[in-house]
Amino acid sequence: MLYKTLFMTSIAATLACVSPDKQPQNALSDQRFHDLTFLDIHGKTRSMSEFKGRYVLVVNTASECGYTPQYKDLQALHQQWGSKITILGFPCNDFGGQEPGDEKSIAGFCAKNFGVEFLMASKVQIKGENRHPVYRWLMSKSLNGLSDAEVRWNFTKFLVNGEGQWMASFPSSVSPLDPQITKQLR
Repeated sequence: MLYKTLFMTSIAATLACVSPDKQPQNALSDQRFHDLTFLDIHGKTRSMSEFKGRYVLVVNTASECGYTPQYKDLQALHQQWGSKITILGFPCNDFGGQEPGDEKSIAGFCAKNFGVEFLMASKVQIKGENRHPVYRWLMSKSLNGLSDAEVRWNFTKFLVNGEGQWMASFPSSVSPLDPQITKQLR
């Protein structure tokens, strides 16, 4: 009986990793960027599929960081290139405890101090086992197909193209208006 259970479990596991054309593949790599969802800062579920055909710049943000003035540049990028790119701010308290507020206070801070009109997500975790699925995809080569990227600090940026393909990551020190980012939008 034990052997039969093990055999059936093995078959089920094998079938779970085979695509319709019968080619084995990593089950994790089936997850696509446009299949991911997140809660916006107002608690509404949003899907990355809303942004098909547009670049997406995902940024982990914090209100009490030395890089916080980048909100101004993110807003400028949104205003200048908004027809080609969606900016998604993901508030996170994982780096230096620099985003202690709740969603309401974060949204108020961003609007009052930087006129933020681009899309902001609800607060997420990036470090550890509770990493948000968007960041799990962005930081894992087995999911995004290209890079095991790291987020070392607040305002790390990830660029995804309109087809949902991981393109690049940029450290905190790179401005959202840097030509490394804007040249993709021309």
